[in-house]
Amino acid sequence: MEQLIPGLPDDVARDCLFRVPYNYLSDAAYVCKVWNQEIEQPDFLRLRKATGRSQAIVVMAQARVNPNPGRPTMPEFKLSVFEPKTSSWEELPLFPGFCKGLLPRFCQVVGVGSDLVVMGGLDPCTWEVSNSVFIYNFVSATWRSGADMPGVKRSFFGFASGDDNRTMFVVGGHDNEKNALRSAMAYDVAKNKWNVMADMEKERDECMAILYRGKLHVIGGYRTERQGQFERSAETFDPVTSKWDKVKEDFLPANVSPKSCVACHDGKLYMFSDSHVAVCDGATWQAVSEVPADVGSVTTWQDKLLVTGSGELQTAYVLDSYSYSSTKLEMPEEYRGHVYSSCYLEI
Repeated sequence: MEQLIPGLPDDVARDCLFRVPYNYLSDAAYVCKVWNQEIEQPDFLRLRKATGRSQAIVVMAQARVNPNPGRPTMPEFKLSVFEPKTSSWEELPLFPGFCKGLLPRFCQVVGVGSDLVVMGGLDPCTWEVSNSVFIYNFVSATWRSGADMPGVKRSFFGFASGDDNRTMFVVGGHDNEKNALRSAMAYDVAKNKWNVMADMEKERDECMAILYRGKLHVIGGYRTERQGQFERSAETFDPVTSKWDKVKEDFLPANVSPKSCVACHDGKLYMFSDSHVAVCDGATWQAVSEVPADVGSVTTWQDKLLVTGSGELQTAYVLDSYSYSSTKLEMPEEYRGHVYSSCYLEI
């Protein structure tokens, strides 16, 4: 059997491959056949993570603007990748199949295993709501098309990834007539297959979906006849039994948009509102810290939360979930812009 690196035991050579930065894994896979087989096998990322060699990255869908006020231009929609450990930034190449090579406006992004799933938004050529799904794999550094979202074309839906590194959920939102939706569905990324789930009890436009303590939580949103009037309720779906639990009417601390509600790796829920961050560890929300800016997007990794402001040339900071202290994050000028969707992956 051919060795991974001639003259080295395979376990030592394998540890060398585990140390390859995530954005060079595809290059390493092209070096030789045995490296390709090793890196492409399903256990590679699991073992890379188990040995502490994996890297946390945050992907952001942004509307970037020209920082020169004397030359106003239309925003450019891009995918940015931030690697917290080294504070490095890079731009993700866009899928050749995008119309004119442009990212769908206001699309949603979610991490599923080593895949980044891009879905929904507005087609940049027709400005119609898109039901297309595009998938970028960080190991092979390649894009592929996924199966279109079934049913009505929806906007402002909730979305979340499952615990199994292959499933994601889409819930609520509204159709082209601004009718809020109760429908929900699951997408198996590995099988490229959609499965329709049972409807939620309530219509939920602009809801937030979070996988929390093993269940899918669909939080807030509003009904068709109450446009923009957010509710405090939430519904939970158990992937094991495939059933929805009873609605929790007073889940949120206030009738506000749930877009900044996230589940952190410490087992708690966090929500940013009215210049402060509140934490829920069970049934009670408690304000724990002030926040330095209006919140546009929140993403968690390990014991940290990356918070970006809501302006075009916004600020960003990292919140520690143990001390609740925040540190300003210096964003390079070319990567500044409103973040309308973001997610975390561990590669």
